[in-house]
Amino acid sequence: MTAEAGRPGPMRVANCGGFYGDRLSAAAEMVEGGPIDVLTGDWLAELTMSILAGNRLKGRPGYARTFLTQMEQVLGTCLDRGIRVVANAGGLDPAGCAEAVSALADRLGLRAAVAHVTGDDLMPLAEPPVNADTGETLRAAPLTANAYLGGRPIAVALEHGADVVVTGRVTDAALVTGPGMWWFGWDPSDLDPLAGSVVAGHVIECGCQATGGNYAFFGEVPDLAHCGFPIAELYADGSSVITKHPGTGGLVSTGTVTAQLLYEIASPRYLGPDVTARFDTVRLEQEGPDRVRITGVRGEPPPDTLKVAVTYLGGHRNTMTLVLTGLDIAAKARIAQEAIWARVPRESFEQVHVELTPLGGGDAGTALLRITVMDPDPRRAGRAFSSAVVETGLASYPGFYGLTPPGDASPYGVYWPSSVDAQAVLPVVTVDGFRVEVPHVPPSGPVLGEQAGGPPPGDAAGTAVPPYAGDLAAGPVAPLGTVAGARSGDKGGDANLGVWVRDPARYPWLAAFLTVDRLRELLPEVGDLPIERFALPNLHALNFVVHGLLGRGVAASPLLDAQAKALGERLRAVCVPVPP
Repeated sequence: MTAEAGRPGPMRVANCGGFYGDRLSAAAEMVEGGPIDVLTGDWLAELTMSILAGNRLKGRPGYARTFLTQMEQVLGTCLDRGIRVVANAGGLDPAGCAEAVSALADRLGLRAAVAHVTGDDLMPLAEPPVNADTGETLRAAPLTANAYLGGRPIAVALEHGADVVVTGRVTDAALVTGPGMWWFGWDPSDLDPLAGSVVAGHVIECGCQATGGNYAFFGEVPDLAHCGFPIAELYADGSSVITKHPGTGGLVSTGTVTAQLLYEIASPRYLGPDVTARFDTVRLEQEGPDRVRITGVRGEPPPDTLKVAVTYLGGHRNTMTLVLTGLDIAAKARIAQEAIWARVPRESFEQVHVELTPLGGGDAGTALLRITVMDPDPRRAGRAFSSAVVETGLASYPGFYGLTPPGDASPYGVYWPSSVDAQAVLPVVTVDGFRVEVPHVPPSGPVLGEQAGGPPPGDAAGTAVPPYAGDLAAGPVAPLGTVAGARSGDKGGDANLGVWVRDPARYPWLAAFLTVDRLRELLPEVGDLPIERFALPNLHALNFVVHGLLGRGVAASPLLDAQAKALGERLRAVCVPVPP
């Protein structure tokens, strides 16, 4: 079915959560704050899958229970107004989550058609999974293995009359793409509309990060404490307007949307199960107050494989944090470690990570000394370690005090990215006991060139970014953040760092100045790790992927900033010669 066969637009898709633990009142705020057609929420970060796996091992539900709290607040109103609910809160047990929603509806005296999507769970695996980043074969026993499904099963559930659709592991953008397929009648060959919906889904998937939350220029965001959640008004051609309910705090601007577009991406070719969206074709326009229009998004056929998230138990970990104050910070850190390793030999642990984080003041300031040990034996990494740290309290550096009491080790999971042939995965939709299989239909279409986005706005001369004509070292020295915004995050064991300038005239300077070598100079923490740089001229932005910065992923990372959330802000604080 073509897009023209569907309903008139726009379809108003509201987000009410960007992670498991987001604001519980958001669903009610979005339902009561103004007209919407679909209510979505994203509960499944990579870390969440490990958390849910741990819950399941303890006999707890393998789904996000806070979703039920939100449904209790809004389900009746959604049914009355014809608002469809689509959420990936099913986690590792979509059927159990759907059953709980149905039981909730019965308790409230409501009649709701609740669908759930399965087929993403690949356990037990027939063969050990191969790491998509390193090529290694997993030797440990997997806890979970879930393929990232697309939007088509969600569309099928809605086509069969579902009021609520609960999924397991789908791509975050599928929560918008699936309703778009249902509403507009897109088929697999509608690559450009599908790509536009993926971009809209990527913008709103993290909730308030699209409406001023975590924004580099936060001083410009009004009433951030009452930040409204985002809405995507999606049209049949895949274009969209990002907005929020009137009267809510926050800000929707080309800047806030750019920041979220740069969050947790890699190449401008954004791969997904339904379409490959070309982020280098995205164009933004401030249509009005708190309204940003997204147009021009082009799509290519999706890859013939699906991403698979595998988790396994990596062992046990324990962290002790000491505070160092005053003079001779480095020497105090050395003395502290010598005292600790004299009681528990460093080499007795499988892994040891030491991180010294200055809090300001230079040699006469304050710093945190975080020591993390990892080991298969929970006893070795438990109180045998933490008590040994405490025992040094009166025989260590002057001013000794800690922020962590002695405690037991805790298990940690490891994220292992892999892939599977898309034809080998069969999504299944179940609506009120009726089962529908949704086999993969590989679409065809052209693969666009490397300059798919055309010339950046204001550059009518050609597709290439004009070279910077000035002297890169000649400008006044100031923090990079005075002229550039940034947003960073985690992609498994990698970190992504997007940087953009708000003045298009400064983009040639940014492209010339912020090379990979310059990034290493400004952020010594990246060391000699492999780094890729991608240009997004339409957004006046660059995106860097630092491979391996987070080790084996957030669940296993011993870093203080385990998800690289602050990497961009650390870069913005570095003083550089900025253009006038």
